[in-house]
Amino acid sequence: MESPVFEEIDPASDCDCPGCVRGCGPSCSPAARPPARAAAAHRALVVAAVTAAVLGAGQAVPAAAATRTAGRPPGAPADQPRVGESETPQGDVGALFGHGGPTKVGEHAAIVAATRSKIVSRAKKWLDARVPYSMSRYWRDGYRQDCSGFVSMAWDLPRNEWTGSLGRYAVRITKGQLQPGDILLFHNPVNPQRGSHVVLFGGWTDNRHTTYIAYEQAPPHTRRRATPYAYWTNSKRYVPYRYKGLTRGAVGPLAASPAPYPGATYFGPGANNPHVTRLGRMLVARGGASYYAKGPGPRWTDADRRATQAFQRAQGWTGAAADGLPGPRTWQLLVTGKGKDIKAAAPASHGVPGYPGRGMFRPGADNRYVTELGRQLVKKGYGRFYPNGPGSRWSDADRRAVEAFQRAQGWRGGAADGLPGPETWRRLFA
Repeated sequence: MESPVFEEIDPASDCDCPGCVRGCGPSCSPAARPPARAAAAHRALVVAAVTAAVLGAGQAVPAAAATRTAGRPPGAPADQPRVGESETPQGDVGALFGHGGPTKVGEHAAIVAATRSKIVSRAKKWLDARVPYSMSRYWRDGYRQDCSGFVSMAWDLPRNEWTGSLGRYAVRITKGQLQPGDILLFHNPVNPQRGSHVVLFGGWTDNRHTTYIAYEQAPPHTRRRATPYAYWTNSKRYVPYRYKGLTRGAVGPLAASPAPYPGATYFGPGANNPHVTRLGRMLVARGGASYYAKGPGPRWTDADRRATQAFQRAQGWTGAAADGLPGPRTWQLLVTGKGKDIKAAAPASHGVPGYPGRGMFRPGADNRYVTELGRQLVKKGYGRFYPNGPGSRWSDADRRAVEAFQRAQGWRGGAADGLPGPETWRRLFA
């Protein structure tokens, strides 16, 4: 089983210090910085033999990522199991290294109370620190640097769990009940190394609930990624769970804390700060994903304006009240999860509903339409061209799959060039 290709991203910082807000300096948070280490001991290239514990296929962790690892915390035993020694792909259930003595595996650890906002906030700490993936190393907080260790950390569990034990700390829920802070868990008891994985749910990106934001620990480091429900592979085997220790707290579109309105000066042409990123993420969770070709970022763009305006119009506002610039009322509805979501509106081009134009399918293109195209090709039986699953970045796999589909229509020559035109799109989605 092949694992999906992940795109390297630089997560936006949520630090609100004056320097970061103005976009004029790096994050000042010491917690987001990797700990100091002996340079001579870590200059050698480190290759982590990653098994299929996360996505079903091994990948080597790049040296650049490996050098950022905190390694074993002080007090970790010298006989800590290495990759391949554990019976589970995530490593054994065990105590947090540097934070207590041995844990009896057969015992059920205590449930610690947590709010949704706290869960996602803890996950973002690893995201900001770009914690390298490893099944044998532990981050400075004592949690193992793999998928189950990541969820154990986000849920603030008193020890490191694995995919076979996380379910004991949670209750099963339905897809419709999913909210930020819940998880999607796939555990294969027959062969745990065949795709077992777990991700933290961060909120829906569309009204149809076909794609969501997943926080996960995967090679080469912690990432936040728009993901098709339930996952790229073994989708039908992922089960939604909710943490038993969940308490009432701030429940926003992306578990955003109910932060006060920062002020109009933080939005509009020329703005570049974390509040713009937060605004974009909340708009995506409320149905505004179609306005972002590459996802929200700290720099204000026309996509932010149009998505904000769409949200305002969804509330029934017109005129100056729907100018595309978030005011106190717009912000309040977004951070509290109240108000009406943005209604999905499929764009039309060349008279074909949904077709975005050829410009979305060319070398270097990276947008949601490429993902939609790939998924539809897989549904039509052309999945063999995608060894790693379709993604948002246009690739040769997309071109070859489109070409095969076009030839199946009886087209030849320039009509089967592998580039989806209006008629190709119409037949694919008819």
